[in-house]
Amino acid sequence: MSDLRVRPMNELDIEGICRIDEKITGRYRPEVWEQRVAYYIRRDPDSSQIAEQGGRVVGFMLGEVRGGEFGLEEPTGWVEFFGVDPGAREKGIGRRLIEALLAHFRARGAHVARTMVAAQDKEIAGFISAMGFSPAPLSALEKRL
Repeated sequence: MSDLRVRPMNELDIEGICRIDEKITGRYRPEVWEQRVAYYIRRDPDSSQIAEQGGRVVGFMLGEVRGGEFGLEEPTGWVEFFGVDPGAREKGIGRRLIEALLAHFRARGAHVARTMVAAQDKEIAGFISAMGFSPAPLSALEKRL
């Protein structure tokens, strides 16, 4: 992993993100990732992170600092989308990505980072827990429409 580089995401990373997403989900969705990447770059160009090895995108983590949502006034870092190429897992890439993202959140004045994990996503929940996240005093609620 000596040649692993973690850096802010840019628009040229969309294809690499799509490739990883396709390996994970089985679906090729460039229109989804073009929209998401544009949103995060526009909101905070240095927040979202890319892991690159040998010139190839092997992981990504999208997030931003927001405040004033859900009655929470403090600036909060939100970890929202991430993925690591299945062939590159168990090598600390996810840890390096989240460390870079959290450092950016701190630099932007956030004192807390949050994310949401679907109950069935045990692997993601395990990673998030291993990164030091714990249940928050908030409840996610929904109503089907």
